[in-house]
Amino acid sequence: MKQQAFNPYLPSWEYVPDGEPHVFGDRVYVYGSHDAFGAPIFCVNDYVCWSAPVDDLSDWRYEGVIYRKKQDPGNRLGIRSLYAPDVTQGPDGRYYLYYAFDFLGEIGVAVCDSPAGSYTFYGKVHHKNGKVWGKKSGEPFPFDPGVLTDDDGRVWLYSGFATKVPFAASRWHDLKNDGGVVLELESDMVTIRQEPKLLFPRAGLPGAFPHGFFEASSIRKLDGKYCFVYSGEHNHELCYAISDRPDGGFAYGGVLVDLGDLYLDGHEDESRANNYLGNTHGGLLNIGEDWYIFYHRQTDRSSYARQACAEKLKRRPDGGFYQAELTSCGLNGGPLRGEGRYEARIACNLWARGHATGRVDGAKPKKRLAAHPFFTQTGKDRESDGDQYIANMRDEATAGFKYFSIEDVKCVSFELRGAASGEFQLAVTPDFETLCAAAPIRLQKGAPAQTVTVPCRIPNGIRPLYFRFIGDGACDFIAFTLQR
Repeated sequence: MKQQAFNPYLPSWEYVPDGEPHVFGDRVYVYGSHDAFGAPIFCVNDYVCWSAPVDDLSDWRYEGVIYRKKQDPGNRLGIRSLYAPDVTQGPDGRYYLYYAFDFLGEIGVAVCDSPAGSYTFYGKVHHKNGKVWGKKSGEPFPFDPGVLTDDDGRVWLYSGFATKVPFAASRWHDLKNDGGVVLELESDMVTIRQEPKLLFPRAGLPGAFPHGFFEASSIRKLDGKYCFVYSGEHNHELCYAISDRPDGGFAYGGVLVDLGDLYLDGHEDESRANNYLGNTHGGLLNIGEDWYIFYHRQTDRSSYARQACAEKLKRRPDGGFYQAELTSCGLNGGPLRGEGRYEARIACNLWARGHATGRVDGAKPKKRLAAHPFFTQTGKDRESDGDQYIANMRDEATAGFKYFSIEDVKCVSFELRGAASGEFQLAVTPDFETLCAAAPIRLQKGAPAQTVTVPCRIPNGIRPLYFRFIGDGACDFIAFTLQR
């Protein structure tokens, strides 16, 4: 029996945001940025790669470090970060990795003979005269590259970062930030053949989509058409647009996924989001008839420890996609088994009293979110395995998990610790009108984790599970176990 797949789909200690999935041979390779748990800024670590067989998206293998920050000639001391990479196989059969060099307005390129080998620096995307793109005033700001080697061998590079405030001249040479652009590269994969062209205006400019472009360019082929994925103006949703050609004519398709399940059923109130909001970035994966959207979530009450998630997409009759709901079972191919132990870290919904009213990005987020639950871990970055949990569950804090195939579950166990007294509850609806189980708890600060087992009545069928703490103090939610 294959193991089950969860969200996040990588180990609990791994923080790979901006994930771009690609199928090379019989494996799926995910390329992304690399955050560090506890870091004060984005993308502190070197690039790593993870891969899985195309027929088992639960079996992820660590491929190791594929490219180090210091390999960029402008970063010999390693003080600059590398952002949001993408990889394509060039016409020559080699693999090319494109990355944003910090916020310096440069796109670096590295090359390798295999998808997950050791990449070596190749060059910076530059004009025919050799001048690096992004070094001339008036150029569009190079950021978040998405790259496609088309069926005819032509290479298309998409990029953009559309802040609401123009870039400071002293830092970015008066570079434009009007939206997402496309340019064509020569067969050498690094020289600009066709100059950048604005395709996706930011919100407020003529021609902007209903969700204007912000960042996170990603490109795929879809039934012979070009499908562009990007992060919208609200910065917590991934949207898409489709065209018959790679360099224009894109029509807005809609939202693919949102970190708070906003825009589903017309719900747009950020103060009632199903999860905490922050930036996200990802790409599409196609395996056979199945399509998935990869994205990332926020943890540790910050934007600097993001984790890779994915959801299966459903096609619309017109060939587009319906918006995916956040789930705990993303790549599993169906609901999780309604028995056994599950770590609380796979929750797809999380909110405090009044729902997830806080964004984790922005200035001093931890102070603003002091009353809210959050995902975290013990130990330092990459030193822990299997110990991630939900911290700081206070009165009416709720964690939701979707979905489970429930059949004759008799008992549920809660693994908790902290300093709290009250009741821990289980229901299959977020309003908790009908409780399936309730356990009185009394937790002492500094004491070992406590396991409480109580009878439960969960209706059979495909069900979401919601867990809530009612009482005084704060508890850490480690795991739960369903028993038949």
